[in-house]
Amino acid sequence: MTPGRLDEKVIAERSEWVRDMLEGIRELPLGSVEEFTAERRNVAAAESSLRRALEAPLDLGRHVLARGFGDAPTEYKEVAKRLGERGVLTAEEAGMFIKMAGYRNRLVHFYETVSDTELYSICVERRGDIERVLGGIHRWIRDHPERIERSP
Repeated sequence: MTPGRLDEKVIAERSEWVRDMLEGIRELPLGSVEEFTAERRNVAAAESSLRRALEAPLDLGRHVLARGFGDAPTEYKEVAKRLGERGVLTAEEAGMFIKMAGYRNRLVHFYETVSDTELYSICVERRGDIERVLGGIHRWIRDHPERIERSP
């Protein structure tokens, strides 16, 4: 695969998607695990929003690798790892992103192993990790404006 330019529209859409999903999580009753689990739809909304908030930066990372470096990993954990290897993310951010990719895989493939309490904990304590990794990707994009294909 030949490197090219990143699509400004893809960057904006995936980034906005993450922000929207995180806002949806923030709007849930996160004062206590009891309040969170009092209504089943809170748990379902959190699970869906969290999964989507994890997938969007992984898709954006795949776009950066494919267009920016001609690199096309097929697995999400590999996307996170290669973003670190390519210097898009710091080692700490890449490590965090690898864990996030693993958690996304659990939500999709091993959903029965994710308890309501664990989901609550992730939504309260780890939500900022998603914002931090997205910020790392944006930092690299800001530092490499020549790699962006501007929308008309």
